[in-house]
Amino acid sequence: MSISSVTNATAAVAATPVPKPSTASAPVADKKSTDAAATPKASTDTVSISSAARAAAAKEAAETPAQTAAEAHNGDRQAQRLEAKIAASKPAT
Repeated sequence: MSISSVTNATAAVAATPVPKPSTASAPVADKKSTDAAATPKASTDTVSISSAARAAAAKEAAETPAQTAAEAHNGDRQAQRLEAKIAASKPAT
């Protein structure tokens, strides 16, 4: 596919008119069907965290500020974000 065919296809799509939304209001449904549709259904999704992920999270939580600073200095993006968050929460002196 060449650039000119892409340009021509783009121009054809751009030239297609977009219909305006109708301003007529929709008829009001009866009360029973509205209540049934608004009732939330129970969610059955479950999440399981591996033991390795739990260990890593525990290690990160137990990290000292000095370790976090060293990791941030070495390019750890999570440590850099944490350092920035801590610095932003301190009042300016």
